[in-house]
Amino acid sequence: MQLGRVLGTVVATTTYPGLEGIRLLIVQPLDRQLQAKGKAVIAADAVAMAGPGELVTFVASREAALAMPETFVPVDHAIVGIVDALDALKPEAP
Repeated sequence: MQLGRVLGTVVATTTYPGLEGIRLLIVQPLDRQLQAKGKAVIAADAVAMAGPGELVTFVASREAALAMPETFVPVDHAIVGIVDALDALKPEAP
């Protein structure tokens, strides 16, 4: 599971059977300090509530397909949670 921020939405003119009504969102993966890590990805919104600017958790690969209402649809990433609050980890003393 990874942490990310929703940047925006994607509009698809053709939808694969089983993905009708599922929103596709642009998600920027984040590191532990909430800094951008790597390139943004397209993720299916399995929670059906995520929106631009929100902090979310997402999964990739087979887990993404399993997270969808109809399993094993062709998705590489899926949003599985919306982060309500986040406590920063304190660095360990040497």
